Amino acid sequence: MRQAVVNTLERKLFYIPSFKIYRGVAGLYDYGPPGCAVKANVLSFWRQHFVLEENMLEVDCPCVTPEIVLKASGHVEKFTDLMVKDEKTGTCYRADHLLKDYCKEKVEKDLTLSPEKAAEFKHVLAVLDDLSAEELGAKIKEYGIVAPDTKNPLSDPYPFNLMFQTSIGPTGLSVGYMRPETAQGIFVNFKDLYYYNGQKLPFAAAQIGQAFRNEISPRQGLLRVREFTLAEIEHFVDPEDKSHPKFAHVAGLEFLMFPRELQLSGESAKLVKLGEAVSKGIVNNETLGYFIGRVYLFLTRLGIDKTRLRFRQHLPNEMAHYAADCWDAEIECSYGWIECVGIADRSAYDLRAHSEKSGVPLVAHEKFSKPREVEKLVIVPSKKDLGLAFKGNQKMVVEALESMSEKEAMDMRAALESKGETNFQVCTLGKEVVITKKMVSISMEKKMEHQRVFTPSVIEPSFGIGRIIYCLVEHSFYTRPSLSIPSTHDLANRKMNNSMSSGSLLLLLLSNALCSPW
Repeated sequence: MRQAVVNTLERKLFYIPSFKIYRGVAGLYDYGPPGCAVKANVLSFWRQHFVLEENMLEVDCPCVTPEIVLKASGHVEKFTDLMVKDEKTGTCYRADHLLKDYCKEKVEKDLTLSPEKAAEFKHVLAVLDDLSAEELGAKIKEYGIVAPDTKNPLSDPYPFNLMFQTSIGPTGLSVGYMRPETAQGIFVNFKDLYYYNGQKLPFAAAQIGQAFRNEISPRQGLLRVREFTLAEIEHFVDPEDKSHPKFAHVAGLEFLMFPRELQLSGESAKLVKLGEAVSKGIVNNETLGYFIGRVYLFLTRLGIDKTRLRFRQHLPNEMAHYAADCWDAEIECSYGWIECVGIADRSAYDLRAHSEKSGVPLVAHEKFSKPREVEKLVIVPSKKDLGLAFKGNQKMVVEALESMSEKEAMDMRAALESKGETNFQVCTLGKEVVITKKMVSISMEKKMEHQRVFTPSVIEPSFGIGRIIYCLVEHSFYTRPSLSIPSTHDLANRKMNNSMSSGSLLLLLLSNALCSPW
């Protein structure tokens, strides 16, 4: 079926490899007229379903991003995939893809495989994203995996940064990157968006735009490319109240959920009611649950088969240390289960990181009707001692100390009292420094306050539009044998789900009845 779908899409100019007359470039594709029409229709439906129905604030930010922004967000240091090289030819491969392909082939095609070995391979597939570089390299060596094209030995896995680097301006001194996601443009505009929204929480900002990732080994057509369209939402919420006023509207939805406990035990996804998942703590909070429900409704109304859609919870090593909970909407197609939407509770990490790096407080305010006596965290850096220790870097260390959360500060105080010193990560320096007891004073003091100042948490649904479109096509594609045409040809009818059959999506049906032989 996959080849029939791909042949039809390319032949009818739904999409084609970019720069085709020059033999193309892997991972880059052009949408033709019917592809552009379908994509526009999907994005229009996304805007209606999310931006308009949820009263979101839409923005449009540049694709080129200064290095300082992506240093603050952690992308310069950590936006990597593990890569291995053919030791003789230098050809690069994604390490996890090679292991995944090997295990899948063994499970599906090796009839001599013992039940114990089959269970082992299935377990590796279940925890693949949880493997460290060392564990991944050990498995590749254990299974004797070699370069697929040459059968040469492979190097140990090592990280490769996926961002495209560029320079801004004629001097070449200002480093920039093509954005790997649209989210950072929203985070750095939080202060203005918060003011525009009347300084009220919660609110959401949305953005549709191109993103760029220098994939190690792009493959699978539109599913893994180097330039693609993202539609992202950043929903800002009080970290002390993640309830949602409309959660009851989606609480009764029942669909396939794949929490981490089922993954680690080797079981399959199960039908679960969303309200039950939130009440039992499987999903961290109502706002995250609400967006999971809205994503489910968006995809199924678009035409995705609900029996081939599941929501998979991230395993512990997949999640960033700051994340409260993360789920992927995965759609099954001929390539297997494909992540098409990520829904994450990113806590307050992003706004805190940009506040620390820029020196601009990205915070929200809750005004009290009456003054309240509260315990207030007081952090007093000793600039004299910090200056002696860090000299020119003193200011950055002071800013990092002053921007600590209450938990981070109290953890530091406990460590200083017990050990006299502790390691402290300073994002602006990109390294850990040693803080001693005399360098900072940390205490809790009672004060009368008229308002509460806090850094909002962020719930982020992120949609890969190209992946959704490809899966939608597969779910809507079928071929009916002809009764009257010679057997060398097939009479093909291609139908899309009724919810998207009006307007431009019908262009995919094309005007043809006859197709060349597959």
